[in-house]
Amino acid sequence: MNKEEVIKAIQELRKQEARKFKQTIDLIINLKNFDIKRESVNLIVNLPHKIKDKKSAAFLNTKSKIIDTITKEEFSNYKNKKDIKKLVKNYDFFIAHAGLMPLIASTFGKYLGQAGKMPSPQLGIITNDSENSIKEVIEKGERAVKIKSKEPSLKLGIGREEMKDEDIAENILVVYNAVLNVLTGKKDNIHSVLIKFTMGKPVKIEK
Repeated sequence: MNKEEVIKAIQELRKQEARKFKQTIDLIINLKNFDIKRESVNLIVNLPHKIKDKKSAAFLNTKSKIIDTITKEEFSNYKNKKDIKKLVKNYDFFIAHAGLMPLIASTFGKYLGQAGKMPSPQLGIITNDSENSIKEVIEKGERAVKIKSKEPSLKLGIGREEMKDEDIAENILVVYNAVLNVLTGKKDNIHSVLIKFTMGKPVKIEK
């Protein structure tokens, strides 16, 4: 897949009827010769271009000035599952101090896990509470997308309607190449690659 073909598909997508709201652009990678029970895709990919601002919170030992913080002492405030669900819903991304992870897992783990927001060594866990460490992880989280195969089709938001075609194309290529790299059959496992607006019809990208 090359950049020119991706941009051509994006331009074709833009010919569709305009909506009254700004739409997300989804990337769909349909797989073939892929046994979902025996094989899997489970990736965190850092995009070159941020799709949107994410609302972040952190589980830390002390309060931070740069991020909404739940300290260890405040964990006891979340005994009610409704309160935990509300916390998880209110934020897109969670950071955690490594030393608090066992307690985080027992207190919030069920709901963070279900929402796909549990901090991990790949994304979200820090070993100290310094502002630099927190900023670095926030910036990484802003650009990161999680890709996990639950069926032989991968779908994720890859851009916004108002973004430049070139920036969307670069996001698409980074994700496509990351997925391709972990497939045992490489291109033989790719059936088709499509992009679509939230309310639009899919457009195929020539591989």
